[in-house]
Amino acid sequence: MIEFFKLPIFGILITVLTFFSVIALRKKIKFVLFNPVLIASALIILFLVVFDISFTDYNNGGKYISFFLGPAVVALGVLFFEKFQLIKHNVFPFLVAVCCGGIISIFSVCIICILMNAPDIIMRSIIPVAVTTPIAIEISQITQGIPSITAGVVIAVGVFGNAIGPSFLKAMRITSTTAMGTALGTAAHGIGTARAIEIGFLPGAYSGLAMCVNGILTSIIAPYVLEWFLWLI
Repeated sequence: MIEFFKLPIFGILITVLTFFSVIALRKKIKFVLFNPVLIASALIILFLVVFDISFTDYNNGGKYISFFLGPAVVALGVLFFEKFQLIKHNVFPFLVAVCCGGIISIFSVCIICILMNAPDIIMRSIIPVAVTTPIAIEISQITQGIPSITAGVVIAVGVFGNAIGPSFLKAMRITSTTAMGTALGTAAHGIGTARAIEIGFLPGAYSGLAMCVNGILTSIIAPYVLEWFLWLI
């Protein structure tokens, strides 16, 4: 049995079974925080802890699932292509909204870290909090942060945006599905985009494009903004 835990099939099998089991359970439990990514991750972690299985052994198979994150992001381009004729009429306000959201995210992270007297390494690690994990990790390495902290915070933000985002936007009287998609993609990256696709294909296209634009914007300006804040303090 111990040898089985080290096989790649184990990581793949437990991830797929847990996720789809939670998806089936979610259809019966309509609770806002009952997010498939959050619950499935917690259950897998619990399983590994209880049976004393190392992450290295689990990741022998888990890494193959992680590999598909990149192609999945690229595949969003197909959705964008299909909805391009509808999106192109709103390109200017869309770009303004995404750029504002991305810049505010960077500045707010730095300001909150300063107000909470957080160590520099924390600021360096979480400044790319609003972009998808692969880009965030690359930015974290550029800013000399800790990639593991970056990945954890980015996933947590995505799950929170996926679970709370639509309800929060509705509470703010934002009813436009395209605005919701743009907001989810800008603030909650890939996991938020998955939620936007549940709302509809058009908001999903907006969300995927927003995620890409914000990723490019953040990767360009985040290191410079970080160094400016560190110089000020």
